[in-house]
Amino acid sequence: MKRTPTSPRLGWVVALTSTAYFMVVLDSVVVITALPRMQRDLHVSLSSLQWTLNAYGIAFAAGIITAAALGDRLGRRKVFTIGLALFTAASGACALAPNLSELIAARTVQGLGGAVVLPLSLTILTTAFPVERRGMIVGVYGGLAGLAVAMGPIVGGAVTQGIDWHWIFWINVPIGIVAVMLGVRLLPESFGARERLDLVGVALVTAGVVALVWALSRSGEVGWSGTEVVGTLIAGVVLLVAFVGWENSAAEPMVPLRMFAARDFAIGNLTTFLMSGAIFAGGLLVTEEFQ
Repeated sequence: MKRTPTSPRLGWVVALTSTAYFMVVLDSVVVITALPRMQRDLHVSLSSLQWTLNAYGIAFAAGIITAAALGDRLGRRKVFTIGLALFTAASGACALAPNLSELIAARTVQGLGGAVVLPLSLTILTTAFPVERRGMIVGVYGGLAGLAVAMGPIVGGAVTQGIDWHWIFWINVPIGIVAVMLGVRLLPESFGARERLDLVGVALVTAGVVALVWALSRSGEVGWSGTEVVGTLIAGVVLLVAFVGWENSAAEPMVPLRMFAARDFAIGNLTTFLMSGAIFAGGLLVTEEFQ
């Protein structure tokens, strides 16, 4: 029997999806505060350690649209709980990582888990509520992102200084385990349109972004004229141009480029890009100087 919008289970839907979303956003910010301490403990350069941020971001960007398509095909609750379990397990792996290579690998997996959680948490939330109540619910949900960004440096600094940097990852584990167990039982299952996965598009955009990020990261050490930087920069641009060409001709594109013709959509994405860049760059520089 279909539950009414006032069903007590809807409270669990809000709580579980919001908790998972909060964890993912908070984790993307909280690591910045811990970087100087991680640098000393792991005996690596800050530029190398920045790949813990880059790996997370690249995996997140590459997986987010594919995750939504998988949720539509296989069931949103199922894929959401798998993604949350992956994020939780990767958090534990980050805490246990004895060196930078393993930490970067764990952060990559964590980014993939986060890429699953973020879009599907919102989809599960909105499909559980009637249209007339979605505005308020999505407003509460979205407000958590701002709260997580604001709390990130505070939580990261308190945990790093008061306990140890490993605990910025350990704190996710018990919360994630409980959320997965409750999610399997209490979240409603739903499906969407079964569109074909654009694997070529995923490969092109992932490789292009990795190449560009690598060039930007290495430019500070080897200079912009270095063969490594120039080569990866050109490769990144070529791959992203190829991605645009592929998406324009694909029958079921990963990113329908016609959406960018809408002024509000394009400005919204540009604003988000600039805001995120300012938050992460500012957070990194301020944290490094203060510590």
